Amino acid sequence: MILKYYEFGKINTENSKFILLYGKNEGLKNEKISELILKKKNSKIFKYDEKEILENRENFYNNILTGSLFERSKIIIINRSTDKLLSIINPLFNKLIEDIIFIINSDILEKKSKLRSSFEKEKNLTCIAFYPDTNETLIKLAQNFFNNMKIKISSQNINLIINKCNGDRKYLKNELEKISFFVKNRKKIETEDLIKLINLIENFSVNELIDTCLSKNKKKTIYILNENNFSSEDSIVIIRTFLSKAKRILHLLNDYQINNDINKTIMGAKPPIFWKDKEIVKQQIRSWKPEKIKEIIYKLCELELTVKKISSNSINMITDFILEKSSSNASN
Repeated sequence: MILKYYEFGKINTENSKFILLYGKNEGLKNEKISELILKKKNSKIFKYDEKEILENRENFYNNILTGSLFERSKIIIINRSTDKLLSIINPLFNKLIEDIIFIINSDILEKKSKLRSSFEKEKNLTCIAFYPDTNETLIKLAQNFFNNMKIKISSQNINLIINKCNGDRKYLKNELEKISFFVKNRKKIETEDLIKLINLIENFSVNELIDTCLSKNKKKTIYILNENNFSSEDSIVIIRTFLSKAKRILHLLNDYQINNDINKTIMGAKPPIFWKDKEIVKQQIRSWKPEKIKEIIYKLCELELTVKKISSNSINMITDFILEKSSSNASN
C-alpha cells in the first residue's frame, strides 16, 4: 500500500505492522518516526543495521519472536535496508505478531526494487517515499527558526544556509543548531560568522565513528551507525575522515616500532594528540600493524573512487567496510 508522507499519521498500526520509508530525506523520515514513537510512548525502541541482521539472522528472529521482547510493545527500526532484507522479513509478514511495529528505513529504491515492490502491492504493508524538500519548504523552516529566536538575518544569508542542505531538513536542523549555540544573546548574525559556522570541518559523530572502528569496538560502532543514520551525502566526509585517521595511526605505528614505547610515541606525535584522545589512540596502536593500516588506506582510496561512480549505494558500501574493520576478525 502506497501512502504520501503527509498521510503517515493515518497508518493503522494494528493492521499494518511493517512500514517502509525510502528516499533521500532523512530529516523528514526522522520527524515521522519520532511522531510514531511519541504516539507509542510506552514502546521500547530497538535499532538494527541490515548488515547486523544478515550476519546473525537467528539472533534477530529470537529477539523478535521469543523472550523478554514480549514484555511490552516495541518498535523495531532497521536502517540502511536493501532488497537483501526481504528474505529476512518475508517470513514474518504472515505471522501473528502483536505489539511490534517494524520500520524499514532505506535510501533511494528504484521501481524494480523487490523490497519496494512488495510493500507497494500488499495491503497490509505500508510504503512511503520521502523526496528531497523544496527550497521553499526549507526557507520557511529557517525563517520560523530565526523568528522564534528573534534574530535578524538577511534573505541572502538564509539562502546560504539552504544551499548547504541538499534538500534535506536533517542538514538544515544541524546547521540551525550550530547557529543557535553560537548566537545565544545576540540579535543579529553576520555573513562572516555564518560562513564559518556552516563550513565547520569537525563532525563529532563521524570522528567518533571512525575512532571507535579503529579501536575495534564493533558493538559501539554498530550503536553509532544506528543512532546517527548517516546518509549518502555523508559518504565522502566519512571516507576522508577515515583516511586522515588511518594515516595518522600509520605514522604512530612506524614510530612505535622504532622506540617500542607507546607513551613516548603518543607524546612525540605531530600534530599533538589532545589528552582526551590519548587512551583511544593507544588502543588503536595496540590493535593494528603497519601492513594492515596500509591495506586500509589503499582500500579507502579504491572505495572513494567507487563511491564517486555509484553514489546511490555509497553509504551501504561504507557501512559494510566500517563494520568489517571494526570486527576482531579483521585484526592484525
